[in-house]
Amino acid sequence: MRLTVVRRTALAASAAALALLVTACGGSDDGGGSSDEGKNGDTGSAAPAAAEALSAAELEKAALAQADVKNGKVTEASATDDIAKDKVKAEKAECEALAFAETGVPLGTPAATVKRSWTEGPKKPSGGEATEESIGAAFDLDKALVTLATYDGGGAETVLADVKKAAGACAGGFAFTAMGEQAKIAKVAEDKAPGGADEAVAMTMTMTGDEGEAFPVKVVVTRKGSTVVTFTVLNLASAGTGKDFPFPAEISDAQLAKLG
Repeated sequence: MRLTVVRRTALAASAAALALLVTACGGSDDGGGSSDEGKNGDTGSAAPAAAEALSAAELEKAALAQADVKNGKVTEASATDDIAKDKVKAEKAECEALAFAETGVPLGTPAATVKRSWTEGPKKPSGGEATEESIGAAFDLDKALVTLATYDGGGAETVLADVKKAAGACAGGFAFTAMGEQAKIAKVAEDKAPGGADEAVAMTMTMTGDEGEAFPVKVVVTRKGSTVVTFTVLNLASAGTGKDFPFPAEISDAQLAKLG
């Protein structure tokens, strides 16, 4: 599988871990949502349309921190996670919002932005021998890029509307470039949105590589008041096997709870 595509467009996962994953590949739910909700619907009462943006300091304080999670590690996003908006370009204009969301680029014109990275803690397989199962379990880890962006004058509502529209228009897939690397999404499937937000759009984007290999990337865009939080999640094992994986709702629950 192509290392640069996975790094640039599916989270910039650690080069060392991905190198091992490529070798292992042979070189080649509940979602935390309310039972009353359907796919990608509103998940609570809408905030006032003209809610004021948070200040940069307030947004920084509201961002996910290590103390907020029971599992895994939270860090500031790396330089490779912080892709500039002008470095991402969708072939179809109607799919641009999805290309931005997938790469963790804030949509619209936010007043302030913050990014965090979360890596799930290692799972310990039963038994002490190194088996194919135990090796697979070692890579069954989620990596999430969490992007917070706050908006004035109803900008957050506009972002969610744009993402919802793009999810429908680009369900059959789309192509884009990120940091000069070409990427292709074969399809966009809507998922059940997680709870805790005023609005949320949940998607599984199936990314394809140069040799036709495909793997899922979970992208969830949520709004809490004037702030939009985008979660882009890659599972290292799924990147090698192509099998689906559940969205880690523990992270969206923790982040959205901090926004009040």
